[in-house]
Amino acid sequence: MKTIDLRSDTVTKPTDSMIRAMAEAEVGDDVYREDPTVNRLEEIAAERLGKEAALFVTSGTQGNQVAVLTHCGNGDEVIVEADSHIFYYEGGAMAALAGVQTRTLAGVRGALRPEDVEKAIRQATNIHFPRTKLICMENTHNRAGGAVISPAQMKGVYDVAQKHGIPVHLDGARLFNAAVALGVDVRELSRYTTSVQVCLSKGLSAPVGSILAGDKAFIEEARWWRKKLGGGLRQAGYLAAPGIIALTEMTERLAEDHERAEQLAEGFRRLSLEVEPVETNIVLVKTDAIGQTAVDFLRLLAEQGVYATDFDEYVVRFTTHRHITEADVKHALDTVEALLHRVS
Repeated sequence: MKTIDLRSDTVTKPTDSMIRAMAEAEVGDDVYREDPTVNRLEEIAAERLGKEAALFVTSGTQGNQVAVLTHCGNGDEVIVEADSHIFYYEGGAMAALAGVQTRTLAGVRGALRPEDVEKAIRQATNIHFPRTKLICMENTHNRAGGAVISPAQMKGVYDVAQKHGIPVHLDGARLFNAAVALGVDVRELSRYTTSVQVCLSKGLSAPVGSILAGDKAFIEEARWWRKKLGGGLRQAGYLAAPGIIALTEMTERLAEDHERAEQLAEGFRRLSLEVEPVETNIVLVKTDAIGQTAVDFLRLLAEQGVYATDFDEYVVRFTTHRHITEADVKHALDTVEALLHRVS
């Protein structure tokens, strides 16, 4: 039986050139900053993101949490969008590790509104309040269906933060998807941040790792926190080598994933399924109209070799990536159509 895995772009496997680069990587001890391949990856990442320095971390979650720890102190408050990954999917790490509390704001398709952020900022002169020490954005926004946050939207929030002297961290796990969708250089987005985290292991196809970038002082402090979290790696160049290829060869091809997602969405619409607007490589489909919960619908799909993931009781997420072809999209749609006939 043919298997089509649309659960996430994290299932991507490294390219042949990545595997060769891993085998041939020049390595050293990265804790001593003696791994030339890691050093090169961090230099490339900093340049691409328009920041002074960068740090290779094991995952997007580790990058986000290192950023929170670097920006905040125990008892501080962090403003986040209510459905953001850093709040929703990171195991309560901000509370567990940094001892901060979150102030959640409802966004518009994942985008924070500057006026809401302004109102939520706590006045440091009132000792009854925690201090607002960080504002977090996410681009693209996962639970908003891969929605793109525009440079103008980011600037609005960044300007409010600058006015109050508060840093802005961007969870840019799929930031290159946003840049490709908008047709802009990624720096047009990262410029409205104090720090930014970018995943190498999603659509960019590296087997592991993320980048955290910011100014030199921030990255020096972040390196200390990475070590405290057990993220001090030794001959990490074997992992950094595919990350270099991810940043230099894999970003523009993300447009293909976006095309596949739109093809998938159009197919679902033809089948009279309700689909959220598609901007990048994530497709959210509602199942309530067909009388199936997301979990039940996914079970039926899995029996036919098509895999996705539940996002809500009646919402299924399909995520396209490098391994999904036009033929795979057609097969997935044919499978869904057959199931709809079964359950109707």
